Amino acid sequence: MKAKMSQQMGDSHRRFLQTMMGCAVLTGREAESLLRYCCEAHNTQYVPHKLDDFINTINSKLQPLFMQIRKGMCEDSGEQCYALVNMSQSDITRMSSDYADNELELFRKTIELIVGSENGRISSTDILNSADSLTTKKMKKSESEQLLNRLVNDKWLNENQGEYTLSTRCIIEMEQYIHTMYEDQVKKCQICHHIAFQCQICDNPACGIKIHNPCVARFFKEKTEPRCPACGEFWPHEIPSVHIDQLIREIIMFRSSREVRQSRQRGLRRERLFDLSTQMLFPHHS
Repeated sequence: MKAKMSQQMGDSHRRFLQTMMGCAVLTGREAESLLRYCCEAHNTQYVPHKLDDFINTINSKLQPLFMQIRKGMCEDSGEQCYALVNMSQSDITRMSSDYADNELELFRKTIELIVGSENGRISSTDILNSADSLTTKKMKKSESEQLLNRLVNDKWLNENQGEYTLSTRCIIEMEQYIHTMYEDQVKKCQICHHIAFQCQICDNPACGIKIHNPCVARFFKEKTEPRCPACGEFWPHEIPSVHIDQLIREIIMFRSSREVRQSRQRGLRRERLFDLSTQMLFPHHS
């Protein structure tokens, strides 16, 4: 007989947390699948649509460690995502163990360029040109290109046909830093209330609200005369079709062993922190 899903920290919660420590970000579907797997693995009753309650239980134990599983949104698909965030470091210094000072400076410049762009995208040429003004150690073009590849592989940036955007992981983990540094430039989506970069903007100068592309597609679906939800002016932009991801990505446990090893390396510091505190916060009951 399976035990009911408890609001107390149990083995299913610990397994969920340990898995999240080894990856950068999970989509809502991946997280829901992971929840089900963890419940079944520890003979606990799986209750659909209770993911946030389950995560809140974990977060209550993570609070003394200044860590949190935080929810955000993928700007490309509109899908909810989850990432494990270090709350004690709100800026780019959290990456100092993996990147050199000049690499972090170029990443800061990349964020600044993306935030200041009209559509949340920036070309590789603009990023490489900005490397010429580094105040730390100068970087060769080949070194800058290698850094961009690393940032994409580590899921801090997305790349598509030579254009770069902030990844879901970056937006979730760096949200406080971005709001602090670019307060006057950053707005939230009028529909989902998450920070918006890849979006459409109301043409009314007195309004200027932003709406994510997937939110535009859902909000204006089947509306014959789309109007701004804030000011009521006609919405002149092309309404994208509702994005349906036909390729449901595999849950993290079944990803290739190579990707899992890379993820574990990225999460090494978090795993050490967990090892030091797990006995104190999450005592194992046999």
